Amino acid sequence: MFTQLLATRRFAPLFWCQFFSALNDNFVKNALVFLILYHLNSAHGAMLTTLAGAIFIAPFFIFSALGGQLADRFDKAMIAEKLKRFEIPVAMLAGVGFILQSVPVLFVVLAAYGIIGALFGPIKYGILPVHLEAKELPAGNALVEGATFAAILFGTMMGGLAASLEGNSTYLMAGLAVGMAVLCWIAAKFIPATGEAEPDLVIDKNPITSTAKLLADLKSDNRLWVGGLITSWFWLVGVVALSLLPAMVKERIGGDEGVTTLALMIFTVGIAIGSVLAAKASSLRPNMALVPIGAALMALFCLDLAWNLSWLSPVTGDLVSASSLITNFSGWRIAMDLFGLAVAGGLYIVPSFAAVQAWAPAERKARVIAGCNVLQAAFMTFATIAIAVLQGYGFGFGQLFLLLGIGNIIATVLVLRAWGKEGIKDVGVFLFKTFLRLELKGTENLPQPGERAIIAPNHVSLIDASILHAVMPSHATFAIDSGMAQQWWVKPFLKLVNATPIDPTKPLGTRHLINTVKTGQSLVIFPEGRLTTTGGLMKVYDGTALIADKADAIVVPVRIEGPERSPFGYLTRAQVKKVLFPKTTVTILPPVKLTIDPALRGKARRQAAGAELQDIMVNSAVRTSNYDQTLFEALVDAKETKDPGRPVVEDALGTKLSFKKLIQSAQVLGDKLKPHAAEGEAVGVLLPNAAGVVVTFFALQSTGRVPAMLNYSAGAANMLQGFDHLDVAHVH
Repeated sequence: MFTQLLATRRFAPLFWCQFFSALNDNFVKNALVFLILYHLNSAHGAMLTTLAGAIFIAPFFIFSALGGQLADRFDKAMIAEKLKRFEIPVAMLAGVGFILQSVPVLFVVLAAYGIIGALFGPIKYGILPVHLEAKELPAGNALVEGATFAAILFGTMMGGLAASLEGNSTYLMAGLAVGMAVLCWIAAKFIPATGEAEPDLVIDKNPITSTAKLLADLKSDNRLWVGGLITSWFWLVGVVALSLLPAMVKERIGGDEGVTTLALMIFTVGIAIGSVLAAKASSLRPNMALVPIGAALMALFCLDLAWNLSWLSPVTGDLVSASSLITNFSGWRIAMDLFGLAVAGGLYIVPSFAAVQAWAPAERKARVIAGCNVLQAAFMTFATIAIAVLQGYGFGFGQLFLLLGIGNIIATVLVLRAWGKEGIKDVGVFLFKTFLRLELKGTENLPQPGERAIIAPNHVSLIDASILHAVMPSHATFAIDSGMAQQWWVKPFLKLVNATPIDPTKPLGTRHLINTVKTGQSLVIFPEGRLTTTGGLMKVYDGTALIADKADAIVVPVRIEGPERSPFGYLTRAQVKKVLFPKTTVTILPPVKLTIDPALRGKARRQAAGAELQDIMVNSAVRTSNYDQTLFEALVDAKETKDPGRPVVEDALGTKLSFKKLIQSAQVLGDKLKPHAAEGEAVGVLLPNAAGVVVTFFALQSTGRVPAMLNYSAGAANMLQGFDHLDVAHVH
């Protein structure tokens, strides 16, 4: 889909317009940063670089509302062309600033770029939903974000390279700024017309009242408001990280311009990779599960970065180059943290912003995006000013990243709370599909809302309930032991699920569950008394069957396969091949109604119900097994999942065979026996009770012959009689 979009007129001009625009912005901004840090040697270099970011961002807070109104009132393509035409003289002023090496002039240029960006932001993101289908939005957003961060990457490299040159490098910088502005304007001229979304819209030229109205309109739709806050957090994290990065590299790693450029490259490449991964995971719709996952990962990498920086002292002496950094462990760790933080940020922003675009009404998409831009600008402006103030009070880089990590933890919790239980389910499904390759079968058998149903899964691991919570319908409630429900580590999760604690020793608890099912709720309860320790069903207790019988409910058997081989299963390494992330399958079988003799009462009825439920659970194990294969094929499959590396066959003579040796021996012997019988022909096997008889059995199976097992203890007459009824090939 990426290459298809880039080849279309409805998307490609916007992509290149955004690329050259962001390239120019970041070229000028980073050249200014390098000028301050490495050439002017200001005592307040770190604070000035942070302030440069604030000057660029502040106009987004003031002018985004106007940009949204202009984009909805007029043709978005036309407004884009006019803005990019105005960007050319601004680039010329940037050239003057570079030639004079004037920080004030370049600060004015940054402010002008910020104004243009504030007006252009609602346009570029407002054009996407006009020209792209809903399923194309994640890919379109990923490409726009990729263009933005690729531009940041190249702009950073170009800014650092140009700033490090001597002699006439300032003229080169001026020429590059003007050249990129011209290319941006040319691309804007080819953006297809969008039409006027709301021709009668009255433009409010007062930035204060228009911004206030814009935010009020955004807040009127809680989903859009929350989406705006969520996307704004990403930009806060990004601007803080990018504003701290150059000074951090110089003061804590002792890196020169090349090291700073490398660190910024790592960060921007990470954002691009995260954006692409998020787009691939959002093929049909924005994958909102990525947002809290991305926030949690951002917290993790920020905290590790803070820990690493806390051990580093300010560097004095000569600055090191990028090649010297390769041997620096702390430098490598900081680079990995920056890369991880950036990838997590890409996972976070692409689905969240695509969702806001999809949710926004067509007639005011641009203003919704403008409102989001205002929030983003407010977050970024506050963050950069706060960082500058904290730096002025002596806060170090480690402390600042610690605050950012704590903020990401809070953001993760708030995102999950905002999305409620459905959001938790989406996260669970994504994690289980990613790590356990979760496959769900038979969803058509799930009970409908209001239908009395007992969902009865087998119990193979400690994560069974989590897997089921992710895939079961929202109206399902989970029965949980009241003792387990009181555990401190369980309580937080109970707030996120529909759970009914029950004391199995008290009859009133069972009665409560019966009444719960009678109200039309689907109850998920494990009929087995404990996790399997054999790989098969454990004892099925009567209580679940009693609830189904008394509530007149259907029973929906569920078969879970795979997690028993994980560290969360009770099977030992002597029983199965343990793996960290086993392939997991959840099969939902057709519902069954218990058929119990109406004449039965009391204990007899309960026992009969329990026995029938036992049969249902056994039948579910049979129906989900792969019986369309030979026993030899089953042996090969068993080697992949159940081979513990220990003997599986051992006889009285001391012969021991592992899965591997048994299969190899059967294949070798099968080749020897093949000429003595045709495929499909029965072959009599009369051998002592030893390992060889097992090898022979599977040898015949492996070649398509049918082993006819003869029991010598039955006597010669009985064996001869058996030969009369079978067409058995004699093998000597």
